[in-house]
Amino acid sequence: MDNQLTTELKERYGIVFHDVNLLEQAFTHSSYVNEHRYLKLSDNERLEFLGDAVLELLVSQYLYKQFPEMPEGKLTKMRAAIVREDSLSKFAKECHFDQYILLGKGEENSGGRTRPALLCDLFEAFLGALFLDQKVDAVKKFIAEVIFPKIDAGAFSHEMDHKTHLQEVLQRQGDVNIDYRLANEEGPAHDRIFFVEVYVNEKLIGTGQGKSKKLAEQDAAEKALKQNPE
Repeated sequence: MDNQLTTELKERYGIVFHDVNLLEQAFTHSSYVNEHRYLKLSDNERLEFLGDAVLELLVSQYLYKQFPEMPEGKLTKMRAAIVREDSLSKFAKECHFDQYILLGKGEENSGGRTRPALLCDLFEAFLGALFLDQKVDAVKKFIAEVIFPKIDAGAFSHEMDHKTHLQEVLQRQGDVNIDYRLANEEGPAHDRIFFVEVYVNEKLIGTGQGKSKKLAEQDAAEKALKQNPE
């Protein structure tokens, strides 16, 4: 197993595998297995199958709790945006997983290390391996660092981007100054609630709250839109 990978996992995410064979399997592509049959290795396809299911469950649970007012249809769309190939391949790159995947020479020479489908599968395989090695809480902790902050920032749904929508509505009448101000914070550090007010040209037009400042701003913008329809 690549020592650099195990070191990076430990330093960046506090992850140390009990069974390093699972980790090695997660980073072994079928093309590598085919070219090294004498090593009797296993590729990551079965782990990918498992990781896909674990990821979908944890993302679904997070969305369900984080957006209690959101209807099923929008929850489904947002989950699809999070777990799609393009998104997961980016997570894999951000975690530097693309640097450690074992590829056959043909796959390597054809640019497999940068191929979104391959990186997506790799990310899911890693989650599957982590689940088998350390159960669901370890996977949840990892994606809480890698994925959940991006959900909170509204990165996966244009439908959630109420701030942009509000700006478009208000600026139809000309340039305006839109200002989001933190009004209050409540609760312990691990369960903070933020309260935000949105002003246009110094006039208060909406208030909102959320588990992060960004979510509170989105909520305030949504409330303002209801008060200022198109």
